[in-house]
Amino acid sequence: MSTYTASDPRKVTTRRLAEMKAKGEKIAMLTAYDYSMATLIDQAGMDVILVGDSASNVMAGNTTTLPMTLDQMIYHAQSVTRGVKRALVVCDMPFGTYQGNPLEALASAVRIMKESNAEAVKIEGGEEILDSVERILSAGIPVMGHLGLTPQSINKFGTYNVRAREEEEAAKLIADAKRLEQAGCFAIVLEKIPATLAARVSSELTIPVIGIGAGGGCDGQVLVMHDMLGINQGFSPRFLRRYADLATVINDAVGQYITDVKSSDFPNEKEQY
Repeated sequence: MSTYTASDPRKVTTRRLAEMKAKGEKIAMLTAYDYSMATLIDQAGMDVILVGDSASNVMAGNTTTLPMTLDQMIYHAQSVTRGVKRALVVCDMPFGTYQGNPLEALASAVRIMKESNAEAVKIEGGEEILDSVERILSAGIPVMGHLGLTPQSINKFGTYNVRAREEEEAAKLIADAKRLEQAGCFAIVLEKIPATLAARVSSELTIPVIGIGAGGGCDGQVLVMHDMLGINQGFSPRFLRRYADLATVINDAVGQYITDVKSSDFPNEKEQY
């Protein structure tokens, strides 16, 4: 158990996140997709674990998040929730499960909550998906918003470049953030937008704002686990800090195993019955 968890072992809830923002306590959020890693991340003291549709990239090898299905997201969320005791578990709603049809959005969110035991869902977009957000919230399901660079809209944007640099798009983002707060979202993720804009949104909202590539003025930060642990070596944006180089560690360990097997060093007499 980490020092942080030991000092505050309470289960993290949406209410607890609101308390953290009110006290100026930063919120730590990280993705996970399986039981073993989720267990370790939770034990380390993570506040929020996101079952991200980034599983499409780092687990399935797709170039975008679009191929992820609702069944696949539920499977990953089931695996994660079995290993988590303290963190709040949020599950991404995948592309095609909420856009344009509020009733389908509700049905999708209900399936996630009932079948995976996740505690909230995350949904990308602003005014254009507000009806779906409100429908999901009407069932008592907590919703985390997501604005700025929204990866499910990559074919619309045509690029993963920083969003909301221009005044018009920035104004829309601020308005959308306030709409999501007014609708009842408990938090919002801001992805890859100017730091000054993100800080302004964080200061003008009463709900927590979690940034990824959005500067230090947000109420918390989120990264993809495979990126920050150095498992995924092919992704190096400016906002990413690598806290480990597990690609090298794993490669070295596997290489040594191969050597030991081929040289008959493994197993030795103490490693057999």
